[in-house]
Amino acid sequence: MQQEDFMERLTLRKGEKLRHRSLVNPLFKGANSLYAYPLRIVWRTLSEEQLAETFCGHVPSAIGSLQMMITVPKKKRRHAVDRVTMRRRIREAYRLNRLPLKHKLEDSAEARTLSMSIIYIADKNEPSALVHARMRKLLARIEAEISAPLSPAADSGAESAAGESPSISHA
Repeated sequence: MQQEDFMERLTLRKGEKLRHRSLVNPLFKGANSLYAYPLRIVWRTLSEEQLAETFCGHVPSAIGSLQMMITVPKKKRRHAVDRVTMRRRIREAYRLNRLPLKHKLEDSAEARTLSMSIIYIADKNEPSALVHARMRKLLARIEAEISAPLSPAADSGAESAAGESPSISHA
């Protein structure tokens, strides 16, 4: 019985797949970005109010607290079989390593949902071990960002005073 609960928690449900255009478009306009070769993650958190504004007050019930989409550019990986292989490796790495981030997000008072796009930036297929290691690293960095958010007043002054971190850019 306990093993069945464990297996169910690691499945990737429909509500965890980022598919609403109104959530995807703003992700690439003004979200946070993290790099760890061969992956780049563009992510954005939304509060309950921001989510309601996005959907004009009617938030679909299927939206999970953690949503992701995977992109393997055709320009980088020419053959479809290579793109599908890397998409599967990335999905597996995410599925196995997302739980700490999911728990941190559920404990967060101000963030209702976290939308992220995982982009494969390498020119060749990388081994699964490397993809898993970099996914763990990126998800841990997002978890750290969520647990220590900047206050709204300090947000504009902090970047100009301290400079921007080389690993995090606000696009």
